[in-house]
Amino acid sequence: MTEETRAHKYTVLSHYSPVKSLLEIKRSEFIGHVKRVESEAEAREFIESLRKTYHDARHVCSAFVIGADREIQRSSDDGEPAGTAGIPMLQALLARRVETANGGESTDLSDICAVVVRYFGGIKLGVGGLVRAYTDAVVQVLDEAELVPRRRLRLGEIAVSHADAGRFENDLRAQGFTVLNTDYLPDQAVVRIGVIDEDDAKHYTTEQVAALTAGSASIQWTTTQWV
Repeated sequence: MTEETRAHKYTVLSHYSPVKSLLEIKRSEFIGHVKRVESEAEAREFIESLRKTYHDARHVCSAFVIGADREIQRSSDDGEPAGTAGIPMLQALLARRVETANGGESTDLSDICAVVVRYFGGIKLGVGGLVRAYTDAVVQVLDEAELVPRRRLRLGEIAVSHADAGRFENDLRAQGFTVLNTDYLPDQAVVRIGVIDEDDAKHYTTEQVAALTAGSASIQWTTTQWV
């Protein structure tokens, strides 16, 4: 992830194991799957694995969204009438509403691949029926999945003396900061922490470091990391 990434957080599946759900409409089976993926290659590998598992299915339609800013978006109708499967599935992913910590809602689901396998039941659903079926199949499997926020941390380094390092780590943790590790160099100890990569959080951290060290140490901000 580059420094230019705009988003500070987005929503992902809580784990990498696939989630599966069955929807039956007029004797057709729509088997929905979602999986957390980190790249387009991972998404396509997941799609192909299901294509092999359901080798006798009429259609294996898919959609995936990847990246903090959802910059990668792909979909496939896999033989269904154009626009009746892949695009509705993609829209279901993009429109998924997730509750935020402050009681609001966001539509920032990403790093996810959805696949809907269809076994035809002999009754045609029509264009509108197919759109609803593929949309509902994705919505239903998402309802059964656990979603969590993924946040971008700004990493910072604070140089203190060897004698003060242990106490300073404890003070940081007591203030709710995430201490990542401490390097003991020949002439000093470097304590590394991670905070939410937002201006208010970094400003607060700078003030707290100064207060905890009576102004004898300051924080140097370095790279970012997603957690």
